[in-house]
Amino acid sequence: MAAIERDKTVAMILAGGQGERLSVLSRQRAKPAVMFAGKYRIIDFALSNCVNSGIYDVAVLTQYRPHSLNDHIGHGRPWDLDRATGGVHVLQPYLGRARSDWYRGTADAIYHNLFYVEETRATDVLILSGDHVYAMDYRPMLARHRELKADVTVAVQPVPWDDASRFGVMTTDDEDRVIDFDEKPAQPRSNLASMGVYVFRTEVLLDVFRRPDSDRSMIDFGHEVIPFLISDGNAFAHRFSAYWRDVGTLQSYWEANMEQLADVPGLNLYDPDWRMHTRSEERPPTKIMDGSHVSRALLSNGCIVIRGTVEHSVLSPGVIVHEGAIVRDSIIMTDTEIGPGAVIDRCIVDKVVRIGAGSRLGVGDDFAPNWLEPSRLNTGLTIVGRGAHVPANVRAGRNVLIAPDVREADFESLEIISGETIDPNVPVWS
Repeated sequence: MAAIERDKTVAMILAGGQGERLSVLSRQRAKPAVMFAGKYRIIDFALSNCVNSGIYDVAVLTQYRPHSLNDHIGHGRPWDLDRATGGVHVLQPYLGRARSDWYRGTADAIYHNLFYVEETRATDVLILSGDHVYAMDYRPMLARHRELKADVTVAVQPVPWDDASRFGVMTTDDEDRVIDFDEKPAQPRSNLASMGVYVFRTEVLLDVFRRPDSDRSMIDFGHEVIPFLISDGNAFAHRFSAYWRDVGTLQSYWEANMEQLADVPGLNLYDPDWRMHTRSEERPPTKIMDGSHVSRALLSNGCIVIRGTVEHSVLSPGVIVHEGAIVRDSIIMTDTEIGPGAVIDRCIVDKVVRIGAGSRLGVGDDFAPNWLEPSRLNTGLTIVGRGAHVPANVRAGRNVLIAPDVREADFESLEIISGETIDPNVPVWS
C-alpha cells in the first residue's frame, strides 16, 4: 500500500498525561516516557507506527514533567523525523498567545494547538495516545475513513468485561457505525474499547471547536467530542485485532513487559517489516560471566551479570547483577545495580537504584495492599522509585512502595512488612 501523502494526514500524539496509576514510575516523568521492554519508551510505539505508516508530519503534545520526553524525542532522528519539511514538533502549553492555558483534557489539548493543524493544510488528522503499546499500520484505517466519508473513525478492540470500566466503550450497528459511547462507565454496556486512536476529517475537527462556547464545553474526546459527533450519525469504528495494551496501571505495565518474554510475543519487536525505533545510547555489549544463569530474559546493551541469576525478567541498559544475586519476574530499569546475594522477585525497579547486598525484595505470601496506594499497588508487585538506595539485608514483602531518592537512613527497620511504604515525606503507617 502506498504511503499516505505528507500533506494529507497529520498525526498528533497526546503525551501530556501524568499517569498517576503508575505510581512512582510517573512521579518524575510523563507516562509516555516510562521505559518499556528494556530499551524502549512507551511513546516509541506511536512514533514508530506513524513513520512505518508513511506519516511524517507528527506533533507531540506534552505537559506534565516533559523534560525526559523532550530529551528522548529530540529532533526525531531515530524515527526519521528530523526533516526540513514535516518531521516531529514537540508542542507544550504556554502563556502569551491566544487560546493559551494548561490542557484540561485530550480535546482541550488539540484545541490549544489548532494553529498547527491549520498550518499543515492536512485533510485528515490522526490523533493518538502516547501511552499505549502496540504495532499498527494506520493506512487501512485512514483508507476506510475516507471511503465512508466519516466525520470521525475510532479504532476499537474488545477487552475483557472486567476491564471495560477502565476504557471508553462503544456500541456499533451492523455497519460499524457508532451509536453509543460511554467513557469509563461504572457499569459497561459494551466491552468494545476505544484504543485512543482517532481519525478526524480536518474540517469536522475545526468545526467542533468553532462552535460557540466550545472552548469551555469540548474538554475531552471521550466525554464530549465523540458523543457529540455520534449524534450526527457519521462516526464509525475501525476494528483492530492485533496486539494492543493500555499500560496505564502497574499490573498491566508489568504484564505487558512479561508478555515480551514469550517465544513469539503478540507484539514482536523482532519483526523486520515493522521496526520499533528508539533513541539508544552508545553502550558496550551485554556481558554474562562464567557461573551466571540467564533464562527467558531481555537484557539490553551494557548489562553485566557477574555470576548472578536472571530469570523471566526485563533489564534496561547498564543494569549490573552481582554475584549470587537473583532477579526473577521483574523489570529493572537503566543503570540500576543489584548487590551481591540480593533477591528481587516480582518487582519493578526504576533507574539508577542501588540494592544493597543480601536484600530480599518481594518475599512472602502476604499480599496486603499498600496502605498509601491501595488501589494502585495490590497485586503483589513491589516498586522501587528512581534513584533510591536500599541498604544491605533489607527484607521487604509484597506491595511495598519505596519512594524515589530514599537513602539508607530513611529505613527505620530492615524488616518491611507487605503493604508498607518507605517515604520520608509520608507519615509512617501505624
